[in-house]
Amino acid sequence: MKLTLVGAGAMGEALLTGWLAGGHAADDLTIVEPSPQRAAVIEETHGVRSVTLAEAGAADVVVLAVKPHQIDDVLSELSGDLQPSALVVSIAAGTPLKQLEDGLRHGTAVVRVMPNTPALVGEGMAGIVRGSHVSDEQVATVESLMNAVGKSVVVQEKHLDALTSVSGSGPAYLFYIAEAMIEGGVHQGLTRAEATELAVQTFVGSAKLLAESGKSATVLREMVTSPAGTTAAALRVLDDRGVRAAFLEAMEACVRRGQEMAG
Repeated sequence: MKLTLVGAGAMGEALLTGWLAGGHAADDLTIVEPSPQRAAVIEETHGVRSVTLAEAGAADVVVLAVKPHQIDDVLSELSGDLQPSALVVSIAAGTPLKQLEDGLRHGTAVVRVMPNTPALVGEGMAGIVRGSHVSDEQVATVESLMNAVGKSVVVQEKHLDALTSVSGSGPAYLFYIAEAMIEGGVHQGLTRAEATELAVQTFVGSAKLLAESGKSATVLREMVTSPAGTTAAALRVLDDRGVRAAFLEAMEACVRRGQEMAG
């Protein structure tokens, strides 16, 4: 399978790294990167070759990892050069399937994907939406590509904004909490390095416990919370400040903004 990555930014490079680690041969992977300096770095680091956007049309799979404002120009330039059997995968945020399909030759197989930044360390979570002309085999191909940098789930497009509010934007929520925990630790007398190490490992361990224990988040929280204990005192403050309700409102705002971006 010949695969071309259009856009070799941080997310694009993360995908490329995962594909190579997963067994894809460098000879089968090419990139389209407008910055000559960036292209040279990617070529040297990963052993892949740069091509033009016109040449990208010869690939079996073309992955578009460009900014949303660039997507229409890329589709317009790419459309006439694509093979009839080509699969186009877009990770451009806020770009609906209809816009992608309308920008390409009628009948082109298009898949929309919402990844997240933990893909940079091979622990991503991606939502996959199949277009009108996509086969089950092509969906499986996209799942394999996304699973090389984490996990994936196939959803209907109407649910993609909800998915984004959980996994797409979710890392930012957790980093926000981590910032607060680190600041809290410093306020209580720890060094910033100590507070950072404590917070980071607590996040790593808690995520692994939630993933592997088979217990719900509620049960695991209750296991830590002794009646009238220190954790109960802390959670009482969070409840009094309406933190849970704020999260629900924040996720609703995320969904609304996604809908606005999609027009």
